[in-house]
Amino acid sequence: MSVQLDEDDEAFVSSLVTAGRYASSGAVIQQAVKLVRLQEERRAEIHAAIARGIADADAGRVSPADEVFARLIAKYEALAQAAE
Repeated sequence: MSVQLDEDDEAFVSSLVTAGRYASSGAVIQQAVKLVRLQEERRAEIHAAIARGIADADAGRVSPADEVFARLIAKYEALAQAAE
């Protein structure tokens, strides 16, 4: 596999290797691929969570926002009072 980088990216990769952060430019690219993979996995998780939320809303498994906010406010006020 061959990787084409623009001048700025190539200089950045070289600076990481020169600084000793990575052993080679290939190691930088491997780390970049790992990060992209993690980002894509997280994106898939978010999309799945959104789909579950939409399915819950479509099925009527929702609570009015004012009720949810009231419960949260009460919860955190109680926690704050307990901490005093």
